[in-house]
Amino acid sequence: MGIEIERKFLLAGDGWRGLVARSEPMAQGYLVGAAAIAAGHAKSSVRVRIAGDHAWLNIKSATLGVERHEFEYPIPTDDARHLLGELADGRVEKVRHHVMLDGAHFEIDEFAGENAGLIVAEIELPSVEAPFPRPDWLGVEVSDRSRYYNVNLIERPYARWSIAEREGKEEPAC
Repeated sequence: MGIEIERKFLLAGDGWRGLVARSEPMAQGYLVGAAAIAAGHAKSSVRVRIAGDHAWLNIKSATLGVERHEFEYPIPTDDARHLLGELADGRVEKVRHHVMLDGAHFEIDEFAGENAGLIVAEIELPSVEAPFPRPDWLGVEVSDRSRYYNVNLIERPYARWSIAEREGKEEPAC
């Protein structure tokens, strides 16, 4: 069984930019997304992602927090393009920057389109308690805030957030 242990953070500065080892544009969409999860019709999100000449199908449990079930499988890029174009309810576009720091791999997602301005750092860990570096550019942890999950950025993009939400201070009203 696949388990992902991932922590998400807002950024408190641009000090990470000089540490980028590589960057890649990505597009992803959800075949089972936020609306089905919110209505109680799904226990997982199902994502299609394209990065360069590679594509994946990803199934992730619809639970909050740092530890979730995750399964990911490579698929033909042409299939992924078709799925994104015909079956996904919108898409998220971003550039993923890879930063290595003290043996830790940070993935920093810089979003585009209606999510432009949102930049989130993620780090995958071997256990929930695993230590990791905390550089000064790593800001507020948002691992347990659903609005930062990519699946939710399609229905409620960053452009529609309040200033307090953008600063990680409040959850949206229902």
